[in-house]
Amino acid sequence: MTVLVINSGSSSVKFQVVDVDRADGVLHGIVERIGESDATVAVTYRGETTERTLEIADHDEALKTAFATMAEAGLSLADAGVTAVGHRVVHGGTVFSEPTLIDDDVMATVDRLSALAPLHNPANVKGIEVARRELPDVPQVAVFDTAFFHALPAAASTYAIDRDVARDHDIKRYGMHGTSHEYVSGRVAEFLERDPQSLNQIVLHLGNGASASAVRGGAAVDTSMGLTPLEGLVMGTRSGDIDPGIVMHLRRSADLDVDGIDTLLNRRSGIKGLSGVTDFRELRRLVDEGDDDARLAFDVYIHRLRKYLGAYMIGLGRVDVVTFTAGVGENSPEVRAAALADLENYGIVVDEERNAVRSKDARVISADSSAVTVLVVPTNEELAIARAALALTS
Repeated sequence: MTVLVINSGSSSVKFQVVDVDRADGVLHGIVERIGESDATVAVTYRGETTERTLEIADHDEALKTAFATMAEAGLSLADAGVTAVGHRVVHGGTVFSEPTLIDDDVMATVDRLSALAPLHNPANVKGIEVARRELPDVPQVAVFDTAFFHALPAAASTYAIDRDVARDHDIKRYGMHGTSHEYVSGRVAEFLERDPQSLNQIVLHLGNGASASAVRGGAAVDTSMGLTPLEGLVMGTRSGDIDPGIVMHLRRSADLDVDGIDTLLNRRSGIKGLSGVTDFRELRRLVDEGDDDARLAFDVYIHRLRKYLGAYMIGLGRVDVVTFTAGVGENSPEVRAAALADLENYGIVVDEERNAVRSKDARVISADSSAVTVLVVPTNEELAIARAALALTS
């Protein structure tokens, strides 16, 4: 039972052919720098990577190039036996709370919701449009990042603004990265051989985009991202939480319009805004070389992370597991150690040697004496999307 999973971004398209029965990515690839003369496509199949550099004008050409490179790598789309296509869609608004079979009406609604995720939904729509043209006879399913958080308690999802304005403009906390948070929290229960209903969890999805969630009994009760993916933790290029008054101040004193402020907070802030780099490996190199801006960026990142960790510990009342996932969470022992430093009085003790181990497997990094289990669990959003798409279409 094979599903093609597509994650279409503003300048890139990630794709994977997933064997759902084996829970395995048979083939995976990425097209980057769409719209540039030096765009790249890389496809990995059976341990071998096929790479090309060429001009790719748009998403239509990107997916056609991806499919051609798949065939070149040894697995054509026709031979892959694709039974469904699963698309990652960032924002479902108040309309979509579960995986949805895509038709013209769904496409139009996802496009309309671009106002809530202007960096993401338009690119998601482009990927869907191309895939529907290239695979017209294969059912296509939208899987929404916001779905896992659709039933947040009202106290967690409600902003304290005029209720009529909020209602008229669909303003509430939606949360993102829900596919990852749902997958990882479920994987934690499997790994620990525990009933999900018995666990209070904090999941820290730390990548270029970053978010935290509090999960009680398998259901999300809080999350750091809000109306849009901008709120919450410090991220690669996004500011995360700021005083809303900064927006008005920038409009008045820096003569920035809405688009300029949007670009500043979404593309020129976060780690990049503070240090000039977005890659955490590069940030750590600069820190080790004594770069003061890089050190401050790291410290601000950790400070915000610990604030959310503390808030969710209090909100849950009892924490059984803290889990790190995504690129930074899975690969940066420095971030994990700093985030959980000096929390012995709260039952969290990280084992230094376990934390230093680099592995692609789920693993415990807390000490045997730790009352709270600390895990690193690799996320697999593609598998989660594939399972959802297959469940809806089979």
